[in-house]
Amino acid sequence: MRHGNDPSSELEFANSPTPRLHNSTPMIFSDFDGTITQADVTDRILEELAHPMWREVEDEWVRGLIGSRECLERQMALVDASPEQLNAVIDAIPLDPTFAAFYQLTERQGIPFYVVSDGFDYVISRILKRAGVDGQLENGRHLYASHLEATGRRLAASFPHSDCEHGCATCKAAAMRRLRGENSQVVFVGDGFSDRFAVEEADVVFAKKQLLGYCRRRRIGCRAFETFADVQAKLESVVGTKASREGAKAPRPAPVR
Repeated sequence: MRHGNDPSSELEFANSPTPRLHNSTPMIFSDFDGTITQADVTDRILEELAHPMWREVEDEWVRGLIGSRECLERQMALVDASPEQLNAVIDAIPLDPTFAAFYQLTERQGIPFYVVSDGFDYVISRILKRAGVDGQLENGRHLYASHLEATGRRLAASFPHSDCEHGCATCKAAAMRRLRGENSQVVFVGDGFSDRFAVEEADVVFAKKQLLGYCRRRRIGCRAFETFADVQAKLESVVGTKASREGAKAPRPAPVR
């Protein structure tokens, strides 16, 4: 899905007040495409491997005529590619270079971390394995995403977490409601239009790009960020963790396979 930029809103929201949530247990939920990665993987697959008609389907979604589930199902059916071509596109997608350190920090401190994404489990797992941080991120466990099957040169999408009145491919808000603990404070990290329902379930929002613009227009309190190093640095003041004391250092980049 498309994630546009709204740089004018970043300054206004970078220092907006967010309540301190000490004496509570944080749970972190993060979008994947454009948030953990530096580019939208689904868009890249469509741009390079799909029939141009995918843009017409995208326009229907942007105009609110269809939900993201129908959008992705129809778009993936337009892809014509060998497994090698698909993997080449996926493997060229860069990650936020500070994400691995952030994820490892959540594991050390016992902070629950979940990826919630309209994107596809195959894609997400392959990219995170390259960074060495896939760990417990299995679909339906700590990963809630659409499912992708490849048969020959064709792709078929299915949606195991799409129980949503809005027609979302993955209902991020429902996953957050189901997983949050009684005394937990929910942190959401995202960047795009498809994250707009998730912010309604979060106690703390870290936003950039299109999601930051959406929060600005709706007067939804959030913290602007660019990388997970920013999230880590601000997390202690927001939820009272020791996250920022350890420092976010970018790991040595893994080779692209």
